[in-house]
Amino acid sequence: MTTTADLCMLSLEDVASKIAAKQVSPVEATQAVLARIEQLNPKLNAFITITGEQALASARTAEREIAGGTYRGALHGVPVAIKDLFATKGVRTTMGSKILTDWVPDYDATVVRKLADAGAISVGKLGLHEWAFGCTSDNVHFGTIRNPWNIDSVPGGSSGGSGAATSTGMAFATLGSDTGGSIRIPASLCGCVGMMATYGRTSLHGAVPLSWSLDHAGPLTRTVRDAAIVLEAISGHDPLDPASEQAAVPRWLDGIERGPRGLRIGVPRTYFWEDVDPETETIVRAAINELHAAGATIVEADFPEIDAYFAAVNAIILVEPAAYHAENLASRKQDYSAQVAALLGIGATIPAVAYANAMHAMQQARAGGADAALAGIDVLALPTTPFPAPTIEASRKEDPSARIARLTAIFDFTGQPAISVPCGLTSHGLPVGITFAGRRWDEASVFRAGRAYEQVRGPFPAPPLA
Repeated sequence: MTTTADLCMLSLEDVASKIAAKQVSPVEATQAVLARIEQLNPKLNAFITITGEQALASARTAEREIAGGTYRGALHGVPVAIKDLFATKGVRTTMGSKILTDWVPDYDATVVRKLADAGAISVGKLGLHEWAFGCTSDNVHFGTIRNPWNIDSVPGGSSGGSGAATSTGMAFATLGSDTGGSIRIPASLCGCVGMMATYGRTSLHGAVPLSWSLDHAGPLTRTVRDAAIVLEAISGHDPLDPASEQAAVPRWLDGIERGPRGLRIGVPRTYFWEDVDPETETIVRAAINELHAAGATIVEADFPEIDAYFAAVNAIILVEPAAYHAENLASRKQDYSAQVAALLGIGATIPAVAYANAMHAMQQARAGGADAALAGIDVLALPTTPFPAPTIEASRKEDPSARIARLTAIFDFTGQPAISVPCGLTSHGLPVGITFAGRRWDEASVFRAGRAYEQVRGPFPAPPLA
């Protein structure tokens, strides 16, 4: 007998196959996920808004369509959830803030619409770090989001609700955003897959911004194949987003199973291993060694501009939010948390020259400068975060956001695609993620590397709560 937990912890691809074969209906899948949310959300606080009635209505529509012979593909009838910074028509979109607590958009963000067009069923809006400006998801307005591997630890952020919901089966996929690591960090700390595509691959229309130049929309899932399915559905040029680029959307599942043999993996010599927790380094290097034993070629790689990139991304990620929030911060400072208000204040003090230099460096990096570091290789491999999930208590004493995003933010700046895949557990039972990063527009190699590692790793355990 299939239990609710068994059904909810299937991969998106597996539940889609059951829906397509009419072994499970969209209504049954949605009811199971809503029951899962009712069971687990009080412990994790992953959702800000649950749209149960709306989800069931959509599920009944999907059920009728499929029964009538209209099947839209792998997302049709599959329950998903949306980070609460993407506009959703008729459903409040808070950005985890007090200021937008009651905002109900009259339109959908483009990526939300694309999911709906593919037949996906949204079960609600997921919690996040206030204004997406931090990596703990300890939100003073909507409560602390907790890590399903240890509820006393943070889930990462800013897409903390997305990470917690994905890894525990409260959705088969979730939508997150990534400015300095906000998809990949919670994926790493919560033990699921997080994919950030090339900058410009997915539309930002309808996404409340943190940083116009660095924001990315992307999926969190439980497998690499599932991430490829969701990213394909939400990608494509959008004339409503000036940053969206004209680029064909490949079918990334084609070639994803080529495995590790022949894969050329570069391991950076420096920076990405500095100030990294020793157990994290051991686990990630062991994963790289597994790929080598299975036939991948491993070489040392240099990333000569890395320090300059990190300095530049820090300037952009502070200045652009300060510009966006300038009016509200002046008139409604009391409605911001002390942490976010302090960061916005710092951003307002950064000289224009520093910002201009940072933007120039970013243009050079995205014009091929960063891709040069991948000469002769397919992907880079490195730790996603320098350490596993810190406790909520420790994070309140000293905000770990800047340290924990040090490795991920580089690829937001370069605009290169990067995926985080779970690669082990620490002695305290907390997950560790390995990142594979590739050239701009070469998500195919990134997906192949992530899937190749899954093949040599085998199944990854579910969190204790799941």
